[in-house]
Amino acid sequence: MSDEIDFDEDDLKRRMDGAFDSLKKEFGGLRTGRASPNLLDSIKVDAYGALTPIAQVATVSVPEPRMISVNVWDKGMVSAVDSAIRNSPLGLNPVVEGQLLRLPIPPLNEERRAELAKLAGTYAENARVAVRNVRRDGMDSLKKLEKDGVLSEDEHKSYAEDVQKLTDGAISRIDDALKVKQEEIMQV
Repeated sequence: MSDEIDFDEDDLKRRMDGAFDSLKKEFGGLRTGRASPNLLDSIKVDAYGALTPIAQVATVSVPEPRMISVNVWDKGMVSAVDSAIRNSPLGLNPVVEGQLLRLPIPPLNEERRAELAKLAGTYAENARVAVRNVRRDGMDSLKKLEKDGVLSEDEHKSYAEDVQKLTDGAISRIDDALKVKQEEIMQV
């Protein structure tokens, strides 16, 4: 295989890893009955005309296993943070005490667990789609290189097999992470 080939397999791997990292972050926002400051990472607050993560307008902490506290820095933002949390798909109802919002984490019932497991499946499918899109980009790039005469048919086939191996590995990691998360959600 020649050195002048303009095909970056590392870039494809980096992009596939990015899809997996994004999935892990989304999984961190799914509650499993235990309080975690990461639970609020996906929630954005309308702060001064821009959607802003809660962590940029408040301090999020876990004072006890089934409670999250959100200490809002600006009094004017308390109602915006409160409504952002209430309108999120997490099903949390904050108790407002001045600039402090307490979020009790209720135990999950079976129906809610099933909903969260399904949501985890949706997140995983989105990650799989992202990985397959990266694969498609890589395959399109290989086809173009072969068409332009930069790659021989055998080199194209070899690179295509490498791209498929990367894709299979990334999809496998996503499936494994989904299985672990769904088991975690469904634990009673």
